[in-house]
Amino acid sequence: MTNKNAIRVLIADDHAIVREGLKQILADTRDIVVAGHAENGSDAIHLVRDKACDVLLLDISMPDRNGIDVLKQLRKEIPRLAVLMLSMHREDQYAIRSLKAGAAGYLNKQSAPAELVNAIRQVAGGRKYVSTALAQELANQIGDDHEAPPHEALSDREYQTLVMIASGKTVGDIAAELRLSVKTISMYRSRLLQKMKLRHNAELTHYAIKNRLVD
Repeated sequence: MTNKNAIRVLIADDHAIVREGLKQILADTRDIVVAGHAENGSDAIHLVRDKACDVLLLDISMPDRNGIDVLKQLRKEIPRLAVLMLSMHREDQYAIRSLKAGAAGYLNKQSAPAELVNAIRQVAGGRKYVSTALAQELANQIGDDHEAPPHEALSDREYQTLVMIASGKTVGDIAAELRLSVKTISMYRSRLLQKMKLRHNAELTHYAIKNRLVD
């Protein structure tokens, strides 16, 4: 029997195994119901427009549109929607960008099921969700008086390109994974090198490792 007051959740993730895993976790929770799912960013936007929901679980790394791009679009259209970002990336890589873009919370996909359920309940209730580790990182940033590091001036796509290049991927690899042209990725690379005053990929990779932007 369906709980009429259950929290309605939509899932947007391009990996079928992840979607099914999330559904299974939430199926065991009486006050949460999965109302639908999407395989990419564009489908996620259409799904939210068509189906009433309280919380959207949104993957950051999707093939057609970056999750943060989708988040920004949805914030314009449905500002009341609570969006909980999911990612395999460490929190200090994308969490703060997500929160600044309007996410209600950020959760690593390796988190325990109980933490996922707690996060959904919290953002559905109108509150923000951050882990203890991220709360500490945010507190550290507030207490810092020094200038923001150069990578914080990058756009979301430029930042994503930086992390992927530093992880050893070529421009061609990145273009294929994000389903963008090599020319577009090359443009992002040129822009980020210029903004950060770096000359080539080796300096970029050194910077990313030094600033813990890659594992």
